[in-house]
Amino acid sequence: MGFVFFAFYRYLFIDKTRPKWMPASERIGNLRKEGGMLMASGNISRLTLQRLPTYLSYLRNLPEDSPPNISAAAIAAGLGLGEVQVRKDIASVSNVGKPKTGYPVSALIQDLEHFLGYGVCNRAVLVGVGNLGLALLSYSGFAEYGLHIIAAFDVNHALIGSRINQKPVLPVEQLSSFCRESGVQLGILTVPACAAQSCCNALAQGGVRAVWSFAPVHLQAPPGVLVQRENMASSLALLSYHLKTQSGSLKESETNSLAAEKKIGGKSNG
Repeated sequence: MGFVFFAFYRYLFIDKTRPKWMPASERIGNLRKEGGMLMASGNISRLTLQRLPTYLSYLRNLPEDSPPNISAAAIAAGLGLGEVQVRKDIASVSNVGKPKTGYPVSALIQDLEHFLGYGVCNRAVLVGVGNLGLALLSYSGFAEYGLHIIAAFDVNHALIGSRINQKPVLPVEQLSSFCRESGVQLGILTVPACAAQSCCNALAQGGVRAVWSFAPVHLQAPPGVLVQRENMASSLALLSYHLKTQSGSLKESETNSLAAEKKIGGKSNG
C-alpha cells in the first residue's frame, strides 16, 4: 500500500505532529532542530525512512511470548536485511539498545511510533471515488498510521451527497475551501491522469501540505508541499524483471542438467 509515504510526511512536518507527552529530543541524543523541524544528525535518508515503518510493523507483530529484548541481528534476519544497516537505521531514531542485551521491544516500538508520529491523528481527504477510491475509503487500517479521512470528493453527481463508510462525498468544486476550513493536512488522489494536476493545485490552495497520488502522472506542487506518487508500473516492472531473470536462470539450469545427463549417458554407453 505504500505506507512509507507517511514516514516522509511525518519527517517533513515532525515538529508539528510530534506528541508533547514524550519529547524525543530529551531521549534521543542525535536529534537536532533545523528549519523548525526535528532532524537527525546528518539528516535521515529517504531509504532509512522507508525502512522505519517496516521495523515498526515487524516488532508489532512479534508473538506475544517473544523475549522482551531483540537484537539487530534478529530483526535483520526476520526482514532479510543487513545487520549493520538495521543498527544504523535504529540508531537514527532511538538510543534504547545496549550491547549484548539488544533493544527492549516495547521501548523500541514506542520510539519508532513517536518518531513517525503515529500517535497523532491527521485529517485527510480523498479525491476520486472510483474503484480504488472506494477501496481506500473502506479501509480501516489507516487509523493505525494516524490518518483520518474525513471526506471524499468527486465530479459524479450520482455520488455527490452520498456517504461511503460514514464519509460524505462532496463536489470537487468545494475541495479547496473545505480543506482550508477543516484544517486538512493530507490529500489522497485517485483520479485519472488528466484531472490529477488540477486536483493537486486545489489541494495546495486549500493548505494541504502532503499529497499521496495514485495517478499515473508526474505532478508539480509549490514549495512546502510533498507529493508522493505510488508508481504501480515501476513496481510491476521490478516484479516482471524478477520473473524474467528467474525464468532465464531456470531454463539455463535445465539446459545444463540435460547436457550433463547426455554427457554421462555417452560415457556409460562407451
